[in-house]
Amino acid sequence: MKQLQQKTEIMNPDGTPSNPLPPKDAHKRGLHRTMTLGGTYATRNYTIKHLQDLKGKTVLTETMPFTMSEAAAAEEAGIDTLKVKFDPANPASAIAIRKAAPHTFMTFCIGLTKIATPAEAVRAGYDAMDIGADGIMCQWGPEFIRAVSNAGIPVQAHAGLVPRLSTWTGGLKAVGKTVEEALWVYKQIQTFEVAGAWAVEVEVVPAELLAQISRRTRLVTSSIGAGSGGDIQFMFAEDILGNHAPPYPRHTRQYRNLFKMEQAIQEERVGGFRDYIADVKSGRFPGPEHIVKAPDGLIDQFLDAVGSPSVSSQDP
Repeated sequence: MKQLQQKTEIMNPDGTPSNPLPPKDAHKRGLHRTMTLGGTYATRNYTIKHLQDLKGKTVLTETMPFTMSEAAAAEEAGIDTLKVKFDPANPASAIAIRKAAPHTFMTFCIGLTKIATPAEAVRAGYDAMDIGADGIMCQWGPEFIRAVSNAGIPVQAHAGLVPRLSTWTGGLKAVGKTVEEALWVYKQIQTFEVAGAWAVEVEVVPAELLAQISRRTRLVTSSIGAGSGGDIQFMFAEDILGNHAPPYPRHTRQYRNLFKMEQAIQEERVGGFRDYIADVKSGRFPGPEHIVKAPDGLIDQFLDAVGSPSVSSQDP
């Protein structure tokens, strides 16, 4: 029988965990040695430069997991890049997902209303990078993007249908189906490029439009509901796995039906509780195999010691 070897964490003299150099043979596992902006050594499947160099040569895959299990499964399956929601005031979930997929390029997405000034944007960006982000994504305008980029933080913008700003484009529907809208999307992406973004998520625009725009920008384009003409194909983990009941967004496909599986599991939970209730009420539980039997003579000795009950169990 093999003995389990206990891993001893290497510590610095001050008692903090050390951060050793990544192994030199990381490339044999398809990984690149790097250091995060937060100062931590790491191994990643891609860096910004690798993703930029692949622009126009291949289509990568991307998802946004919402649990550690989803993140670990995505990394094991070989998803190229991940996005994760990041709240600067409550970073625990993002930290957990980062740890669950330690080698996958990961972008931390900061909510539109989480910051209010360029300085706050930079601070939030640094907070994300400090806990292991490889870049951030935002729905901010060029002023905020420029501030973050000038601070050395890789930033991805958002164009096309931006759900939180959809009141300006007529609601939750496709954008860019007229020449005026198509030019607006293109100019918006050009503005992000000038401001210093390295990538842009393009959401629910005509597939042919994204294909043409992607050829005319240096930004790495991440397509969600915008066809296969971008550099990265993005879909939420909950859509890929079918975590929820229909209807589903038109631009998604469900490769599993975890909702149906969860319904079956829930039915099993309810059935288990009902069987337990029935057994308790009928006296089938607990049975002889579930109880501790008193040794011979114990109860007689106990009754001699405590005497008769002081309160009758019979109604007066």
